Amino acid sequence: MKEGSGHQICYNRRARHEYNILETYECGVVLQGTEVKSIRLGNTSLTEAYAQIKQGEVWLYGWQISKYEQGNIFNSDPLRAKKLILHRREINKLANKVKLNGLTLVPLSLYFKNNHVKLELALASGKKLYDKREDMKKKAVEREVRSKYAQI
Repeated sequence: MKEGSGHQICYNRRARHEYNILETYECGVVLQGTEVKSIRLGNTSLTEAYAQIKQGEVWLYGWQISKYEQGNIFNSDPLRAKKLILHRREINKLANKVKLNGLTLVPLSLYFKNNHVKLELALASGKKLYDKREDMKKKAVEREVRSKYAQI
């Protein structure tokens, strides 16, 4: 999450395990009223979400926002595609990198900034199995070092 950003709602822990994060972007999200109320209650999950660029617009798929319990007929589909708001030059840059380099757009975190829901979107490349094992070894070594220093 960028410095100066607001209250974090949810975080995609799996993204940093599955992907190498190359760049991050802050995006606005087009939401409906009851979705915002449900997000404020924390009824959301980014674990299965991914973004794609279609016809010059960035769309987020697989992002689950549970139905707002006090809502009415205006509740929307929990898994509907949500449009992300970015500058045109950022969308063009992302489209080129995704198309040419075979990179992926992955949501990292969701937070409130000045009463608006913002999404941190990452341009990422998938990790291979040996990369994941290497990361786990590094974390294990760091844990051991921390525990040794904690005992001193």
